[in-house]
Amino acid sequence: MKIERIHHVAYRCKDAKETVEFYQRVLNMEFQLAFAEDQVPSTKEPDPYMHVFLDAGMGNVLAFFELPTREPMDRDRNTPEWVQHIAFEVKDYETLVEAKKHIESEGLDVIGPVNHGIFQSIYFFDPSGHRLELVANTQTQDQIDELKRVAPAMLEEWSQTKRAPKHAAWLHELEFTGGKQ
Repeated sequence: MKIERIHHVAYRCKDAKETVEFYQRVLNMEFQLAFAEDQVPSTKEPDPYMHVFLDAGMGNVLAFFELPTREPMDRDRNTPEWVQHIAFEVKDYETLVEAKKHIESEGLDVIGPVNHGIFQSIYFFDPSGHRLELVANTQTQDQIDELKRVAPAMLEEWSQTKRAPKHAAWLHELEFTGGKQ
């Protein structure tokens, strides 16, 4: 078996209508479709829900569930809020800067741009508290090749020590020189 692509990624939301309107207005996503049931198809459990799907570009679909009979949604309190997030790619750095202005004009707080060495990002939250990231790639092929080359060694070192390996420290510390620092 080979996975073809991600069909959709689904999250819970506080309010389906508010969520759709936010993603349409702030990120220009097209509302594709909605499912609503009183019973969960896979488990037959009585649990009314609204399931909405948004076009995140290039065949990527972002979906949300509103679950009105469940306890109010909350985030995983054992995980820092910066960890779990949804990242969307934009065309270039200029688009990222314009997006930041647009998002701030919606009254949202935006962090960044933050330089990650191979891309620049901004961060903000949707109405349900999901952290969102917009990314503008800035990498070279040499940088990507080097990161792929050192990935197995980094993972192995991390697995053994639980300390940050320095194989790719150049991302934030040094000028990349094609594998030589």
